[in-house]
Amino acid sequence: MTETIYALSSGQPPAAIAVIRISGAGALAAAEAIAGRLPPPRRAAVRALRDDGGDLLDQALVLVFPGPASATGEDLVELHCHGGRAVVSAVGVALDQLGLRRAHPGEFTRRALANGRIDLAQAEGLADLLEAETEAQRRAALDGVEGRVGAMIGTWLTRVAALSATVEATLDFADDDDVADDPAKIVAVGAAMGALSDEIEAVLAAPSVERLRDGVRVVVAGPPNAGKSTLLNLLAEREVAIVSPIAGTTRDRIEAAVTRDGQAILLVDTAGLTATDDVVEAIGVERARDAIASADLVVWLGDDTPPPNAIWVRSRSDLPGRHDPMPGQHLTFSRTDPSSVSRLWVLIAERAALLAYRSDRPALRERQRAACRSARRALACRSHDPILVAEHLRHAHAALAGLLGVDATEAMLDQLFARFCIGK
Repeated sequence: MTETIYALSSGQPPAAIAVIRISGAGALAAAEAIAGRLPPPRRAAVRALRDDGGDLLDQALVLVFPGPASATGEDLVELHCHGGRAVVSAVGVALDQLGLRRAHPGEFTRRALANGRIDLAQAEGLADLLEAETEAQRRAALDGVEGRVGAMIGTWLTRVAALSATVEATLDFADDDDVADDPAKIVAVGAAMGALSDEIEAVLAAPSVERLRDGVRVVVAGPPNAGKSTLLNLLAEREVAIVSPIAGTTRDRIEAAVTRDGQAILLVDTAGLTATDDVVEAIGVERARDAIASADLVVWLGDDTPPPNAIWVRSRSDLPGRHDPMPGQHLTFSRTDPSSVSRLWVLIAERAALLAYRSDRPALRERQRAACRSARRALACRSHDPILVAEHLRHAHAALAGLLGVDATEAMLDQLFARFCIGK
């Protein structure tokens, strides 16, 4: 029998209301001991909360959710108390005296997973929702919380299972008159596997949850003294980088996180790209090249040919002879022309939209993406050997089943639920 746990599930006091949740086999008995006669399930009622000596602790709303039809799959009670520190502390002491244990981070949700109330994809989505800082992150996390990711994976599993049944029947009953050895069946299975592999690949083309959280990586690059730090400060709308007329001021990458239209963007200033004998400057140049290589988008301020994924900007357009873009350049920029920064943001937004959350393709976490890649590779089998095809289907099924927690390890679950707050 699992221990009965409790925790404050609302914000830290002081607050208007403090919600204390109790879950476990002893939840109803503990609630009755502290609140007296309990209200009917899912109907709120005011009760006087008292300790084991009969002293009044608070007047609170009490809600009862009998298991298994509760958030955790166990008997669950909520005490909606006044949100002062003393009240919360006194109720906690009273529950301690009844033998209840304070919950660990994420323990309520972990019990919901163990009791089949949610799948692992929903639990991971809830963790992402608690950490969401932008609209794109919130919408992507809800795909997991609302079961969209789990439903998609469940559909894939059903299709894999049906294909496996066809192949296994061919293997198990090859000598049976009722199940003819029909090579066309294996060919058809292979075609269906390929179609499912393509579907998974399309989902993998969407940005990951981590990418949505970290933001589209926009690297500002070019030769020394091209105005990179000035542009970074204008884009970030704050003084992030040191600006100096001395070439080579920036020696390392400087990052600034911003949010535009609900999407996280990470701006990166880099050292000027140049040949140098200065050891420190050379390290900065090498780091700049690495940043360009890993960028989602480069804003290039040089007059020479930019990298392939760049927005080519002609900087210092307030100087003589630099008013207009050169052939191939997208726009001009000057710190004295605020509209040039606005025009650049429009171009950045257009490019970033290609990496943004799309409602038709749920965003997956890197762990989920790794499992999907494994399943996709297994489904890409082009063999007509039933034994080999069956093995590939078993591998695909195992990889996808793991996404729903079928074979989740304790270590992985510990890492996941440690991200949750105490009362979740």
